[in-house]
Amino acid sequence: MPAHVTLDVEDHIGIITLRYPERLNALSEALRQGLWDTFNAANENDDVEVIVVTGEGDKSFCSGADLREMSEQGMAIPSRHYMPQLGRNIRSDKPVVAAVNGYALGGGLLLAQQCDIVIASENAEFGMPEARWGRGAPWSVPLMWKIPKNVWAELALMGKRIDAQRAYEIGFANAIVPQGKALEVALEWAQEIRKGAPLTIRATKRMLDTSTGQVTYPAWNVSDALFEEIVYHTEDALEGPTSYAEGRPANWARA
Repeated sequence: MPAHVTLDVEDHIGIITLRYPERLNALSEALRQGLWDTFNAANENDDVEVIVVTGEGDKSFCSGADLREMSEQGMAIPSRHYMPQLGRNIRSDKPVVAAVNGYALGGGLLLAQQCDIVIASENAEFGMPEARWGRGAPWSVPLMWKIPKNVWAELALMGKRIDAQRAYEIGFANAIVPQGKALEVALEWAQEIRKGAPLTIRATKRMLDTSTGQVTYPAWNVSDALFEEIVYHTEDALEGPTSYAEGRPANWARA
């Protein structure tokens, strides 16, 4: 079976690539384990100074949870170690750059938001469809630092998507580049980071994570508990993934 996530080291940059294009790089169990393995490998590799994360193909960076697999496995309550979250369940003093090509939805948005810098292809789309599938996005707490609260509400409550231009305008994306150029430009930015003094870069990365983490870490825990109490112990927790897998409208419980 081919690896769903690979790590390639080029000129002191660790390139983590999601390789599940037939499912738009959805977060299957194998892909999530691959993310754990490659982030740990990049963190432990002294030759890696900067990490770049991208997805195979031009259609999707990461389309989020694999709803079919979630339905088949009966995954109502996701583990808090469902996938690596930098600054929460895994730490790295190495700067991380996202090269977002196409969809960054749900867990794909999570993957992009945890990066220090986001390079967005002009066809990039960012969204949080959890409310449409009866799931939750307690992981989105760090968006308080990255975008206006009303835009966060728009994404979280309405399941709307924003394009690369709007992501740039609200400060989520650092740059927009032509389709097919996201990885190339992300590597250029990574090399610019490498021009700084290594110890200063390490301290700066830790400063960025520590200054925001003092607020986000407890907020994550509270948010997880909210969704576990209100959503994940109800039939709605699997109704969304099941209705998606069966190709029918969802039948939601009402408060």
